Amino acid sequence: MHRTFALCVGLAVLSAGCATNPATGKRQLSLISESQEIQMGLQADPSVVSSMGLDPDSGRQRYVRELGMRLARVSERPNLPWTFRVIDDPVVNAFAIPGGHIYVTRGIMAHLNNEAELASVLGHEIGHVTARHSVTQMSQQQLMQLGLVVGVALKPDLAQYAGIASQGMQLLFLKYSRDDESQADQLGLRYMRRAGYDVHRMPEVFSLLERVSQASGGGRVPDWLSTHPNPVNRAGAIERAIAALPADSLGTVVNHDAYLREVDGIVFGDNPRDGYFRGAEFLHPDLRFRLTFPQGWTTQNQRQAVVGVSAQQDAIEQMSLSDQATPDAAAQAFFSQQGVRGSPGRGSIRGFATAGGAFSALTQDSTVLNGRVVFVSYDGRVFQLLSYAPQARWSAYSAAADQSFASFDRLSDPAVLAVQPWRVQLVTLTRAMTLDEFVQRYPGPAPAAATALLNNIDPNGRLDAGLVKRIVGQPVP
Repeated sequence: MHRTFALCVGLAVLSAGCATNPATGKRQLSLISESQEIQMGLQADPSVVSSMGLDPDSGRQRYVRELGMRLARVSERPNLPWTFRVIDDPVVNAFAIPGGHIYVTRGIMAHLNNEAELASVLGHEIGHVTARHSVTQMSQQQLMQLGLVVGVALKPDLAQYAGIASQGMQLLFLKYSRDDESQADQLGLRYMRRAGYDVHRMPEVFSLLERVSQASGGGRVPDWLSTHPNPVNRAGAIERAIAALPADSLGTVVNHDAYLREVDGIVFGDNPRDGYFRGAEFLHPDLRFRLTFPQGWTTQNQRQAVVGVSAQQDAIEQMSLSDQATPDAAAQAFFSQQGVRGSPGRGSIRGFATAGGAFSALTQDSTVLNGRVVFVSYDGRVFQLLSYAPQARWSAYSAAADQSFASFDRLSDPAVLAVQPWRVQLVTLTRAMTLDEFVQRYPGPAPAAATALLNNIDPNGRLDAGLVKRIVGQPVP
């Protein structure tokens, strides 16, 4: 009887949630309506933009938006509120969220070499949206959670495992599957053909992604592959699909030179104007401050915060900007949070007014954290310096946190204040030449391997006559 009830619930959900996808022509589980999908995207897009930032070049943004809309209009879902944005991020990546929001990084734009390649990337991401891959994953999550609820209702002793299983489902469906990737490739190929782009450029993008993967050295999964698992023989599958198509339907638009002019001057790599580390010291030229993190900690400069993690991964230090107008207001807001205990006081660091103090906090899983927070008034802004660890470990880190906070100071080094990012610059070659010849004639701050990757050639390859990309700039002090 219990099994029959659960089966009936499952069948009812499936029958109500299955529909034929217009892009794939297949029946698809969907517990999320199109209007809900659109709303989800509209709510998530501002968070993506604020957390990752946009490339400030309005011309480049307009170029990508117009190209993206050209492809979206020939898709099976042309009426979605499509947006196409260039994210100010150096990694080679592109991604989509439900409802028609597509993002490409300046990193991938710098490495692509013509408009047809960019159309391939955008077409692939549009394919994820038209095939509703993210929405299907969310529907699968909902169905799994429903199954857990039904199971708990029928057999109460399963309740203790429901939370664990639910967390597992979230991780299981976090990324696209290889089948999703293959399907998005095929849809991207379809949209390229409909828009008239040379589909033979699509395998070249796969070649680029493979080179980026190899350049990572195996120490870290490349950002593209972290969300886009690589189907087996991806390039071969597309080449076979192209070979099976009528020759007069493969498209001819490449726009090599026009595309390269759009990326001429684009920032290459990390932008030191956004702050950078010199050993344990963090320097921010635009905000004109410096802060030294504890020695031996792993550090990372993120868009909204600078973070350090202890070698044992049991303590954290974070620096960010507060949204409060004064240190006193920021401290009051911090210490008034539920579960936070402590009494803030006033002080100063190198003459800058501060407020804050020691605190303890109770997390949702009943873990007690001890730490210290200091809010510093500096140059019209309020900076938050925060460090904490589990209660039993805080005594081992409190002195290091105090020393780090005390290092906050004005940045005055003229060389650091004047630092500029590396950029992509176009060079017109009158003849083909080897990579070695090119870097000797046009030296730059980056290794030759980076120039090879930028132009999608082997390190021992040759560069054709015409427009070629190089990296220019000065070493970061």
